[in-house]
Amino acid sequence: MSEEVKIIEKKEIPLGAVMIFGFPDVGLVGVIAASHLISELNDLEEVAYMESKLLPPLIVLHEGLPHSPIRIFGNREILLAVSETAIPADALYAIMYALIDWGKKKNVKMMISLSGIPVQNRQDIEELKVFAAASSPEILKMLQDKGIEILREGYMVGPQAIMLQKCAQLGLPALTLLAQCFLNYPDPEAAAEILKQLTNIAGIKVDVSKLL
Repeated sequence: MSEEVKIIEKKEIPLGAVMIFGFPDVGLVGVIAASHLISELNDLEEVAYMESKLLPPLIVLHEGLPHSPIRIFGNREILLAVSETAIPADALYAIMYALIDWGKKKNVKMMISLSGIPVQNRQDIEELKVFAAASSPEILKMLQDKGIEILREGYMVGPQAIMLQKCAQLGLPALTLLAQCFLNYPDPEAAAEILKQLTNIAGIKVDVSKLL
């Protein structure tokens, strides 16, 4: 782990969990989905946080108390890394590598990033599609067997792109879920669709009625 980035553990970290990433991006899909998981899963609590001078000089206030903008929540089944601020481009690699290395040390069985894919006619789409990309042919086949459409051609940017590439290099099982969404507006419906597929893949059940 880089000396520029430290992950401070507050509680005992479960081993062998699924690690999920929810970071700001188009439609705020990842952040909304992650926030909903935290609010709906009562046993999901903050287990670690990130400390780095690469991040902007800011804190996040919750109920009047200061918190790091990048925190990790956990229970026995999942570790959820959430960023409540946009990460500067020149810090992305160091921060994502630190999180991936940390997850590897915790023996996570899979890494999943939650994101969006903007579509021009979003307001006219009644049933949103969720696409997926993966770090290996084996994970792609698992996704196809579960009926998830594969994003076969295109490009990805930001945290999820780094996560997928690094995990492919390390041989870690990883995938990215991308829901059709608005480009410039928060999209809770897209977040709900991505959480439905998260249930399909990892068995993490969460009520999405509030998002809808």
